[in-house]
Amino acid sequence: MNTPLPRAPRRPGRTRAAVLAVVTATALAGAVTSCGTGDDSGDSTPSFSERPTPPDTVSFSGTAPSLKESAVESARASASAAASSASAAASAFEASVSAEAARADKAAENELKDVEGPGNAMSEVSMTGRPRSETGGLLAVVVSITNKTDSEASYAVRIDFLDSSGRTVETRYAGAEDLAPGDRTQSLAVSRRPADPVLTPKLSQAQRY
Repeated sequence: MNTPLPRAPRRPGRTRAAVLAVVTATALAGAVTSCGTGDDSGDSTPSFSERPTPPDTVSFSGTAPSLKESAVESARASASAAASSASAAASAFEASVSAEAARADKAAENELKDVEGPGNAMSEVSMTGRPRSETGGLLAVVVSITNKTDSEASYAVRIDFLDSSGRTVETRYAGAEDLAPGDRTQSLAVSRRPADPVLTPKLSQAQRY
């Protein structure tokens, strides 16, 4: 039977040195980790990558519109807005005609029902065009009536709007009541037809009564 050899006594100094080395290494590792992940942005290294990651296109739906499609849609939107604006301007212009003028025009229409030919006051009536920029795009003429007689008189005027073939496609009336000698009055004859085809206004009748 072999007798075990006696163990050498442990050196307490070497054990304490090893433990101290492990503790020191652990503390240094914690300090490095703390500096790298702290909230202080002054000297810390940014945690994001300098090269951006491309988006995940798998989650995208549809396709981006081409430049041509975008231009077409933009043109359509502009045309729609322009049409709405023109329509509003035309409505506003028509609404500016007073109820009194409308009543006088109706009286003129009734007066001319029994008149044959151009009437007896063609020389006392004239017409001038009104710029479409001022009428919301509508065709309108200013009808000027001047009483060239020596007594008070009323007037009834008929304006026809003709197409390129000379056919009357619309008729409007204008009038003036109890106009003093030498006085002049003006009223509007407005066509409510579309701007195309272009129509031509014609003074067809003017009657003094």
